[in-house]
Amino acid sequence: MTQVAPAGFAAKTFDRVRLQKIADVMAVAVALSLPWSTSATSILIVLWLLALAPTLTVADLRRAVADPAGGLPVLLWALGIIGMLWSDVAFGEQTYAIKGFHKLLVIPLLLIQFRRSENGYWVLGAFLFSCTVLLAASWVLHFVPHPVWRTGPPGVPVKDYIIQSVEFLICAFACGHLAVDAWRRQQPLASTAIALLGLLFLANMAFVATGRTSLVALPVLLILFGLQRFGVKGTAVIVVAGVLFAAAIFASSSYLRDRAFGVIGEIQRYHSNSARQCDKEGVCNDVSAGYRLAFWKKSLGFVAEAPFLGHGTGSIPILFRQAAAGETGIDSAVTGNPHNQTLEIAVQYGLLGAVVLYALWMAHFMMVGGNGLVGWLGQGLVLQTVVGSLFLSYLFDFSTGWLYVLGVGVLGGMAARARGRSARR
Repeated sequence: MTQVAPAGFAAKTFDRVRLQKIADVMAVAVALSLPWSTSATSILIVLWLLALAPTLTVADLRRAVADPAGGLPVLLWALGIIGMLWSDVAFGEQTYAIKGFHKLLVIPLLLIQFRRSENGYWVLGAFLFSCTVLLAASWVLHFVPHPVWRTGPPGVPVKDYIIQSVEFLICAFACGHLAVDAWRRQQPLASTAIALLGLLFLANMAFVATGRTSLVALPVLLILFGLQRFGVKGTAVIVVAGVLFAAAIFASSSYLRDRAFGVIGEIQRYHSNSARQCDKEGVCNDVSAGYRLAFWKKSLGFVAEAPFLGHGTGSIPILFRQAAAGETGIDSAVTGNPHNQTLEIAVQYGLLGAVVLYALWMAHFMMVGGNGLVGWLGQGLVLQTVVGSLFLSYLFDFSTGWLYVLGVGVLGGMAARARGRSARR
């Protein structure tokens, strides 16, 4: 009896089917937590990995990495590790810089999990539900500000306005597809409700809080949505309607006008004095666009110095420190983040790294391609990431990076599962 009990416990603990179900539940939990808490998401990711790891086989991993969609993220991570060999910075700075790469290793694991799981829609639904709750909280705090929640701009309960607007834009894009599907299933009430939810996401971006990166991505996703659902002629109609709708919102939202026109003022202040101006009361003129211009200009120079293999992992801060010597104002700023994903890769790994990065995005776009909700959502996520990466280190930041990894992994696995099912018919 004393030998049977431990054996039974071990059998239950390492039962693959049971662990696969637990891993699916943990993936849903990660999706629920992602809009709200980095700490909770980090803990849940560890628990998810602990549940998933025993269910994987060497054959699963080999097959996932052999596919470009799963192998290119691993290749980019490996490039980050190898790039430590020709970097001149301290080991501590190298390991700090490589942290953002590690999440890329999760993509092939998610592809494996959701190629064999039927619960992918639960993960997608959990994220949409969680963002909807966040949307409600944002509107409430916008109209009824509460001192307990005033840790950031009004209407931003958690994290920051950039992350919130990225999440809301993705949800609005998804709601558009869900509304069209419901309408074509002759469910007008459901279609109207979903469409209104999507408009509430967009209205929040217009009147409450938005990142300018999302404003740039919005028309791109609108065009993609039209091409996916209505063809070229339908897209032209949608673009015209979108322009009229945007004009009406722009005219009625002073917040949106300030966010859009603020870029012009920031660039003018940058060119006029290259410094952040503050008055006697400590109120400063924002020149974030000016900082980006300075970072991009210097980063292009760093790439030109080592165009093929770059300066190595973790080299960005020391390059900016060296370039800042004797400079004043914005030109003296030092950063480890040039606010552009391509430049962050190219400075450290040259054109080789940039090629791998864009091959990764192309592989993921093609992986989810084809008709169907999963493919359309996946294409939207990839394209939104490419646009967002023009202004942010999208893949290496925590929330945007995990949003991409989780979304591409789940949607890619679901797409592969659907293709496998069609091939068996």
